[in-house]
Amino acid sequence: MKIRTLIVDDESLARDRLRQLLEKEAEIELAGECSDGRAAVEAIRQKAPDLVFLDVQMPELDGFGVLQEIGAQNAPVIVFVTAFDQFALRAFEVHAVDYLLKPFDRERFRKALERAVQQVKQRDVGALVQRQEALIAELKSPPKLDDRIAVKSGGHAVWVKLEEIDWIGSADNYAELHVGTKSHLLRETLGALEARLAPQKFLRISRSVIINISRIKKLDRKFYGGYELTLQDGTTLTMSRRYRDKLQQLGLE
Repeated sequence: MKIRTLIVDDESLARDRLRQLLEKEAEIELAGECSDGRAAVEAIRQKAPDLVFLDVQMPELDGFGVLQEIGAQNAPVIVFVTAFDQFALRAFEVHAVDYLLKPFDRERFRKALERAVQQVKQRDVGALVQRQEALIAELKSPPKLDDRIAVKSGGHAVWVKLEEIDWIGSADNYAELHVGTKSHLLRETLGALEARLAPQKFLRISRSVIINISRIKKLDRKFYGGYELTLQDGTTLTMSRRYRDKLQQLGLE
């Protein structure tokens, strides 16, 4: 019996790498590839793979979000794939089958695959569901950030104080932290970062923007139902109608 395996990664080179490695495995039957979380949820529901290599960092819906969407009862065996060890360690610590830290070599891939295949063959449905439910429960209460955040820049780490951030924008797979005249890229989706920020200090105003509430200088309502926010440094940002209910956090509506 072949192990039906799905590859999920928003980077084409990463998908190519996994496909090339998996095609050489006699026990593996490739069930398809997905380049985003939404497509992954649909593919898992329709194709019911035994094993999924799941990228952690993807726009809109990340790997943890995919797991939450499909639910513990329907979850296959999962190997998380990530470029940053804080995510890999988190995945491992919350009982993922295993993880691959990019860039990984053939030996590390083999170890992860062997462990995953063993899990598929000796699959204890009750134990797997329990493990996945524990994972989802932890993801519903993601760890909050301290008063600063580390941002990798080249071979260095830059520490940014949260109170100094003016606003945060979405830049593909990154969150762009705007701090005065400087900006820093953090490889984390805006949704994942929002879940770790204090809601009384940071406000999501659109799909692509989070602001530091203390930086708001002026709020203007627009004819189409949205709002324009002016920050203390003069930056103007638009709040979409979809996020108007969040104005209650500011006591303005």
